[in-house]
Amino acid sequence: MLILCIPFTFSCKKFVEVDPPATQLESSTVFTDDKTAIASITGIYSSMMQSASGFASGGQQSVTVLASLSADDLVSYNFSTDIQQFYENSVNSSNSAILAIWGELYSYIYRANAIIEGLSKSNSVTASLREQLTEEAKFIRAFSFFYLVNLFGDVPLITSTDYHINQVASRNSVNEVYEQIISDLKETQSLLPDNYSFAGNERVRPTKWAAMALLARVYLYKGDWANAESLSSSVINNTTLFSLKELDNVFLANSTEAIWQLQPVSPGYNTYEGNLFILNDIPQFVSLSPALINVFEEGDLRKAHWVDSISAPDNTYYYADKYKIKINDIVTEYSMVLRLAEQYLLRAEARAQQDNISGAQEDLNIIRNRAGLGNTTANDQSSLIAAIIHERRVELFTEWGHRWLDLKRDGLADNVLSGIKPNWKATDTLYPLPQSEILSDTHLNQNEGY
Repeated sequence: MLILCIPFTFSCKKFVEVDPPATQLESSTVFTDDKTAIASITGIYSSMMQSASGFASGGQQSVTVLASLSADDLVSYNFSTDIQQFYENSVNSSNSAILAIWGELYSYIYRANAIIEGLSKSNSVTASLREQLTEEAKFIRAFSFFYLVNLFGDVPLITSTDYHINQVASRNSVNEVYEQIISDLKETQSLLPDNYSFAGNERVRPTKWAAMALLARVYLYKGDWANAESLSSSVINNTTLFSLKELDNVFLANSTEAIWQLQPVSPGYNTYEGNLFILNDIPQFVSLSPALINVFEEGDLRKAHWVDSISAPDNTYYYADKYKIKINDIVTEYSMVLRLAEQYLLRAEARAQQDNISGAQEDLNIIRNRAGLGNTTANDQSSLIAAIIHERRVELFTEWGHRWLDLKRDGLADNVLSGIKPNWKATDTLYPLPQSEILSDTHLNQNEGY
């Protein structure tokens, strides 16, 4: 039996739904057997996919949608003010989606911290399982902090469930948060399982390879090119587990391109991405932007296989067709979180930054050739990096906000978005902290521009 007690006036249900301030809770967690310990971790993965409006789900308020609206990959047709604010880059601190993002990510962190603390006190969980679940919890914590720090900048670094500490949490610097992320991921890459047998050979729980893939991304974002290259190489070289798939098979359940996926849990749905993006009529929520459609090269098979359209008298509307199933009880697609193609592009960029031109070209061409394109003509560092940024856009569109994060980390946001977003300001690269969180914790301050 798992006992999760949250004192004061907050219920467990309210916490998961992110109604209370996510940094002002504490718990006492006791695990009495292996089964309930496993359930505590798998419950977090299930939560990520339970709501169509969740941060991780691929639905309407997911980072996949909101960050793509903030960038130049999606057009909004939604009349919700909160959604339109992301598209118009005029998000305010009272936006309900901002509170949901903040609260959901901190709820994952809080639950992960509770699991880590509970397992450390438990003598009833098998030692090897206790170690594995502890490392999964640290991976979840690192994953959540990665998105918090990239969406909001400086954020509170919460690593315990101690109310007395968390109620006065202030914002830690981006570097401090990254130090914690790196520390967690270095540990998890050493101690997590090296295959998927513990999950019934389903790629729905993180392994050491997921930790290495995410850590490679962290190093890339921090400009640590050598470590980014080394870690991505380790993942790429594991050809026993990972290989690039044909374009129509990339997003299938347990695709060999998948490093980590989320398993659907809602009846009638495969993925919320497929349900949301596939159009049967003129769009009521989003479509792909003309800016994205126009950057595909002639003959790029990704446009043929991952983009479809619907015609109306006044317009042709394009939509993401990476996931092929809008609604079906038979589950054949899982939501992709980390995949091999990103690692090739990540390593290409790391190599280019180190003036390894031929190595960067080789990695870039592997992705281009799968898409039916010829080898890159870029043959110097600057042109090659530009080519990689382009390739990331047409490869990773509508996946986990990659385009938004790329524009920001590469310093391209002002140049790209100021010409197409009338309300654009340089400070829009960070979202505002929720106003309700600032009011409930006087140690928090707001981002510039809000």
